[in-house]
Amino acid sequence: MNLILLFVHDYIAADTVRIHDRRLQHVAHVLRSAVGDELIVGLLNGPIGRGTITRLTADDLEMTVVLERHAPAPLPLTLILALPRPKMLRRVLFSAASMGVKKLYLINAARVEKSFWKSPLLRVERLQEQLVLGMEQAGDTRMPEIFLRPLFKPFVEDELPGISKGTLALVAHPAAEQPCPREVNRQITLAIGPEGGFIPYEIAKLASTGFIAVSIGSRPLRVETVVPVLLSRLC
Repeated sequence: MNLILLFVHDYIAADTVRIHDRRLQHVAHVLRSAVGDELIVGLLNGPIGRGTITRLTADDLEMTVVLERHAPAPLPLTLILALPRPKMLRRVLFSAASMGVKKLYLINAARVEKSFWKSPLLRVERLQEQLVLGMEQAGDTRMPEIFLRPLFKPFVEDELPGISKGTLALVAHPAAEQPCPREVNRQITLAIGPEGGFIPYEIAKLASTGFIAVSIGSRPLRVETVVPVLLSRLC
């Protein structure tokens, strides 16, 4: 945790916050901070600054805070991701949030198991838990938006053209002949399939909306590896 993320309900005065959850445990037992120490803090969807500990007990922590700078710039990329298995999804959300993705669509695909859509992890609060961990790691305060789209064809035909309009639209595909570009200086919409990739029908549907199939090599990689690799390469 490289930033203590604050929420509006933490404030007990204009410049004072009180926390008493896992953040307190982290400050006390991981950072081993004491009264008078300064921490990096940031308000959810707001600025970043420093907090000075004025009270620290087993039950709560109080800080005076000064927020004086903007959060890091978001990654200029919208991520379209075929829903991975729940354990992998946790890691992918953490990585995506850490790297600055601010808009993410979880979609269905032929190789996505139906049971994945019934996972408790897809509840809003559970998704945001993983995003918050990634934000704290990267010193960011802007909460990413996540959209669930369990129907592939309606999403691609009705919604995706508007999402990708004016962007470089790419779909990661192991069999693609065209290599993935590097350091793209424009907005990107990136689609990544499930383990084994999108099936030919899905690639064709994405191509019909302007997506270009690209590859990063012949080695099959897990989604949790592909996501940070592609984000780093493109942005």
